[in-house]
Amino acid sequence: MSVQVKKQKQTTMTQAVNSEVEEKIKRVSSYKGVIGLIIVDSDGIPIRTTLDNSTTVQYASQVTQMNQKARSCVRDLDPSNDLTFLRMRSKKHEIMVAPGKDYTLIVIQNPSE
Repeated sequence: MSVQVKKQKQTTMTQAVNSEVEEKIKRVSSYKGVIGLIIVDSDGIPIRTTLDNSTTVQYASQVTQMNQKARSCVRDLDPSNDLTFLRMRSKKHEIMVAPGKDYTLIVIQNPSE
């Protein structure tokens, strides 16, 4: 197989994955009460968001730190266990965090809607 054909297949696969990700972001964003969502990489750097820049940076930083502390707590209690989902609720918002190996999904919603 030529290099050009391999590059075309990779480009097609990347476009399909990006399309699928965009579709899922739109679907989650359309749920009742969802204010916004952020996808951060393993370093806590936002790579995709539906919020404004300053809000994104603030949430990404704070939630990434909280996620790391929660994960450490779970692992300290049982080293064979790991954090799979984190849900925080305040008077104004509910923040749901789905950590993954390479990326973390953060969803902010209004729980009263």
